[in-house]
Amino acid sequence: MNGELERVIREIRVVLTDVDGVLTDGTIYKGNDDLEFKRFSVLDGAAVAMARVAEMKVIIVSGRYSPATESRAKELGLENDCYQGELNKMNVYLDLKEKYGFADEEAAFIGDDLIDLSVMETVALPIAVANAHSLVKETAKLTTVASGGEGAFREAVELILKSQGIYEATLESLRKSVLTEEEVGNGEE
Repeated sequence: MNGELERVIREIRVVLTDVDGVLTDGTIYKGNDDLEFKRFSVLDGAAVAMARVAEMKVIIVSGRYSPATESRAKELGLENDCYQGELNKMNVYLDLKEKYGFADEEAAFIGDDLIDLSVMETVALPIAVANAHSLVKETAKLTTVASGGEGAFREAVELILKSQGIYEATLESLRKSVLTEEEVGNGEE
């Protein structure tokens, strides 16, 4: 990794991510009565917890509305940071910048397809997943080894935390935050 990229990564405070093709493999299972299923990786859920401990904002931005995405966002504690159904993701991004007061230099976006390009061209750290469209990969400053739905989000978050020099401290804080009451009661820390 070159020095300029390391400098960019050190400034990241907000990670925005697409859903279909990033947090999932892009497959949507449709059943009767519009029942919908998606496969999410628990690895990515753990990365949301890591980001939270590191005080890094995580925001979901999906061009497509899905009850499955809404459910997963709620499960991850991101129900207030889940924006769906707006095909022009730049509109959402500009609203989020105003709402949270962050600069382009503080933002990363993880994407996989053409709908993600406008935001990826604007943020400081555009990240493509391994199975992203070729134009998305060309725009990205980083491409994950993992494909969407297979821990690509976690890979990106871990890379940011490691580059910022806070990965080990984040893991230790996370470990302490999930101690059971019994362990705490025994004085183990």
